[in-house]
Amino acid sequence: MDYTADRDAPTYLDAATAAPMHPVAREALHAALDDGWADPDRLYASGRRARRLLEAAQAATAEVLGVRPDELSFWPSGTAALHAGVLGGLAGRSSRGGTLVHSAIEHSAVLHCAAAHGDAAEVGVDRLGRLDLDAWATRVKAPGVALAALIGASHEVGTVQPVAAAAELCAEAGVPLLVDAAQTVGRMPVPPGWGLLTASAHKWGGPPGVGLLVVRKGVRWRSPYPGDDLYRPRALGAADLPAIVSAAASLRAAADEAATEAVRLSALVDRIREQVARTVPDVEVVGDPVDRLPHLVTFSCLYVDGEALLHALDREGFAVSSGSSCTASTLRPSHVLEAMGVLSHGNVRVSLHRGTGQADVERFLAVLPGLVRRIRAEAGM
Repeated sequence: MDYTADRDAPTYLDAATAAPMHPVAREALHAALDDGWADPDRLYASGRRARRLLEAAQAATAEVLGVRPDELSFWPSGTAALHAGVLGGLAGRSSRGGTLVHSAIEHSAVLHCAAAHGDAAEVGVDRLGRLDLDAWATRVKAPGVALAALIGASHEVGTVQPVAAAAELCAEAGVPLLVDAAQTVGRMPVPPGWGLLTASAHKWGGPPGVGLLVVRKGVRWRSPYPGDDLYRPRALGAADLPAIVSAAASLRAAADEAATEAVRLSALVDRIREQVARTVPDVEVVGDPVDRLPHLVTFSCLYVDGEALLHALDREGFAVSSGSSCTASTLRPSHVLEAMGVLSHGNVRVSLHRGTGQADVERFLAVLPGLVRRIRAEAGM
């Protein structure tokens, strides 16, 4: 089959940034726009109707996550939920200590919290991007640790982290663990042992602008924001109730499809990993080849400008991302790739979704080698 014939059809391969909206999300959003516009804190009929919608969304989301509805709150984004989780978790345990322990490959939202907080200890990873559990154990058992944070799976290279083992070490030290589960919720089972968890709806096919934070009973949390004396997690201001309803409905749908989709997408990712290594010289496929997200693969091409490769792929109709944040303003590679010690030149992250088919993958694999050759030739390589 000639997979280059359909080059005018756009192919979206950046689901790790934002997955296309699930059909269920669209249906629920449209329905909730009619019934969920009122303030759910008001006592009149439309307010009570909105309250019922909010509580139903909360209950449905909690059921998928295996938590209590009153442990769950919705936030304006995954980043807002991470900020609230980290800063609120630190504030809630300030009498126990002030140190935040985190991995070297956390989302930038966690790293910015660590920098703003000022008292943080970083734990490294190996070349596959997997947490150093021995170093983690040493760090969380040190005096004065208030909170630990670990991403559930790397958003840049797909390596799944040993969350259950890290949580067990935290429990032994009496330190709550916050898990950034943005890439795993709706795709994989939630591992046990954590105390706080965050996720983002647009990663599983829900609408943008909805994050969630779970704080388990017994974990102390205090609002780090001014103007709110609530000791239970809750975002300030009016909630986007239609979006929350849409997020809850799409999460249930995504979770129902997760096992089947994991098998299908993992096979496509295996195909990409194999063919890129075979057809593109001087390439490194990064991340754990086994303990990984089913839908994501990242590779780096030596002697290739990453931005030039992304633009070339875009002109061919492929929307992909780069695991590298190397730009003219930063002049440094991704902190994740840097922590792993892997090649960061010409870095491409491909992440699939429920609408990605075999033909999309084969056309990508047919186009990629020629683009890499051309960019290297133009650079004199």
